[in-house]
Amino acid sequence: QVQLVESGGGLVQAGGSLRLSCAASGGIFSIYAMGWFRQAPGKEREFVAAINWNGDSTYYVHTIKGRFTISRDNAKNTVYLQMNSLKPEDTAVYYCAAQRSRGLVTGPITGNYWGQGTQVTVSS
Repeated sequence: QVQLVESGGGLVQAGGSLRLSCAASGGIFSIYAMGWFRQAPGKEREFVAAINWNGDSTYYVHTIKGRFTISRDNAKNTVYLQMNSLKPEDTAVYYCAAQRSRGLVTGPITGNYWGQGTQVTVSS
Protein backbone atom coordinates (compact mmCIF):
# COMPACT_ATOMS: atom_id res chain seq x y z
CA GLN A 1 0.00 0.00 0.00
CA VAL A 2 1.44 3.32 -1.13
CA GLN A 3 0.74 6.47 0.83
CA LEU A 4 1.03 9.85 -0.91
CA VAL A 5 1.19 13.20 0.86
CA GLU A 6 1.10 16.46 -1.09
CA SER A 7 2.44 19.79 0.12
CA GLY A 8 3.36 23.20 -1.22
CA GLY A 9 -0.02 24.60 -2.09
CA GLY A 10 -1.11 28.08 -1.11
CA LEU A 11 -2.30 31.47 -2.26
CA VAL A 12 -0.36 33.22 -5.01
CA GLN A 13 -0.98 36.16 -7.30
CA ALA A 14 -1.44 35.68 -11.01
CA GLY A 15 1.93 35.38 -12.71
CA GLY A 16 3.51 33.86 -9.65
CA SER A 17 4.99 30.43 -9.02
CA LEU A 18 4.52 27.50 -6.68
CA ARG A 19 6.22 24.15 -6.35
CA LEU A 20 4.14 21.23 -5.20
CA SER A 21 5.70 18.16 -3.66
CA CYS A 22 4.31 14.67 -3.20
CA ALA A 23 6.11 12.36 -0.80
CA ALA A 24 5.51 8.64 -1.19
CA SER A 25 5.90 5.88 1.37
CA GLY A 26 4.95 2.25 1.80
CA GLY A 27 6.15 1.00 -1.56
CA ILE A 28 9.01 0.88 -4.02
CA PHE A 29 8.75 4.37 -5.44
CA SER A 30 10.78 3.67 -8.56
CA ILE A 31 8.29 1.14 -9.95
CA TYR A 32 5.55 3.72 -10.20
CA ALA A 33 4.72 6.29 -12.80
CA MET A 34 3.55 9.43 -11.03
CA GLY A 35 1.08 12.08 -11.99
CA TRP A 36 -0.64 15.24 -10.93
CA PHE A 37 -4.34 15.92 -11.31
CA ARG A 38 -6.46 18.86 -10.24
CA GLN A 39 -10.09 19.56 -9.45
CA ALA A 40 -11.55 23.04 -9.56
CA PRO A 41 -14.78 23.89 -7.73
CA GLY A 42 -17.77 22.51 -9.56
CA LYS A 43 -15.65 20.68 -12.11
CA GLU A 44 -14.44 17.13 -12.62
CA ARG A 45 -10.95 16.07 -11.71
CA GLU A 46 -8.60 16.55 -14.67
CA PHE A 47 -5.19 15.24 -15.55
CA VAL A 48 -2.30 17.73 -15.45
CA ALA A 49 1.04 15.95 -15.88
CA ALA A 50 2.73 12.57 -15.61
CA ILE A 51 6.26 11.26 -15.38
CA ASN A 52 7.52 7.73 -15.85
CA TRP A 53 9.38 5.65 -13.29
CA ASN A 54 12.87 7.01 -13.98
CA GLY A 55 11.99 10.52 -15.08
CA ASP A 56 12.98 10.34 -18.73
CA SER A 57 9.44 10.50 -20.08
CA THR A 58 6.82 13.13 -19.31
CA TYR A 59 3.37 14.05 -20.58
CA TYR A 60 1.35 17.22 -20.03
CA VAL A 61 -2.17 18.40 -20.67
CA HIS A 62 -2.00 21.05 -23.38
CA THR A 63 -3.45 23.83 -21.21
CA ILE A 64 -0.41 23.92 -18.92
CA LYS A 65 2.32 22.91 -21.31
CA GLY A 66 5.27 25.29 -21.09
CA ARG A 67 4.21 26.63 -17.68
CA PHE A 68 4.35 23.54 -15.47
CA THR A 69 7.17 21.03 -15.10
CA ILE A 70 6.92 17.63 -13.47
CA SER A 71 10.02 15.99 -12.02
CA ARG A 72 10.93 13.29 -9.53
CA ASP A 73 13.70 12.36 -7.14
CA ASN A 74 13.63 8.61 -6.58
CA ALA A 75 16.23 8.90 -3.82
CA LYS A 76 13.76 11.05 -1.88
CA ASN A 77 10.62 9.18 -2.98
CA THR A 78 9.20 12.51 -4.09
CA VAL A 79 7.59 13.92 -7.21
CA TYR A 80 7.34 17.64 -7.86
CA LEU A 81 5.21 19.99 -9.91
CA GLN A 82 6.84 23.34 -10.61
CA MET A 83 4.10 25.79 -11.63
CA ASN A 84 5.08 29.09 -13.22
CA SER A 85 3.06 31.92 -14.76
CA LEU A 86 0.06 30.87 -12.73
CA LYS A 87 -3.38 31.99 -13.81
CA PRO A 88 -6.63 32.29 -11.84
CA GLU A 89 -7.99 29.32 -13.82
CA ASP A 90 -5.25 27.16 -12.30
CA THR A 91 -7.06 27.46 -8.96
CA ALA A 92 -7.91 23.94 -7.81
CA VAL A 93 -7.11 21.18 -5.40
CA TYR A 94 -4.07 19.39 -6.79
CA TYR A 95 -3.74 15.65 -6.29
CA CYS A 96 -0.77 13.35 -6.66
CA ALA A 97 -1.31 9.85 -8.04
CA ALA A 98 0.77 6.72 -8.56
CA GLN A 99 0.40 4.01 -11.17
CA ARG A 100 2.44 0.84 -11.17
CA SER A 101 4.28 1.02 -14.49
CA ARG A 102 7.84 0.76 -15.79
CA GLY A 103 7.07 1.99 -19.29
CA LEU A 104 7.07 5.41 -20.90
CA VAL A 105 4.21 7.81 -20.29
CA THR A 106 2.37 8.60 -23.49
CA GLY A 107 -0.81 9.96 -21.95
CA PRO A 108 -2.62 10.46 -18.65
CA ILE A 109 -1.91 7.82 -16.04
CA THR A 110 -4.51 5.80 -14.19
CA GLY A 111 -4.05 6.40 -10.49
CA ASN A 112 -3.83 3.26 -8.41
CA TYR A 113 -3.06 5.36 -5.33
CA TRP A 114 -4.03 8.95 -4.53
CA GLY A 115 -3.02 11.64 -2.09
CA GLN A 116 -5.43 13.85 -0.17
CA GLY A 117 -4.71 16.94 -2.23
CA THR A 118 -3.31 20.41 -1.66
CA GLN A 119 -5.16 23.64 -2.39
CA VAL A 120 -3.74 26.10 -4.92
CA THR A 121 -5.44 29.47 -5.19
CA VAL A 122 -4.37 32.04 -7.76
CA SER A 123 -5.70 35.55 -7.27
CA SER A 124 -6.15 38.00 -10.13
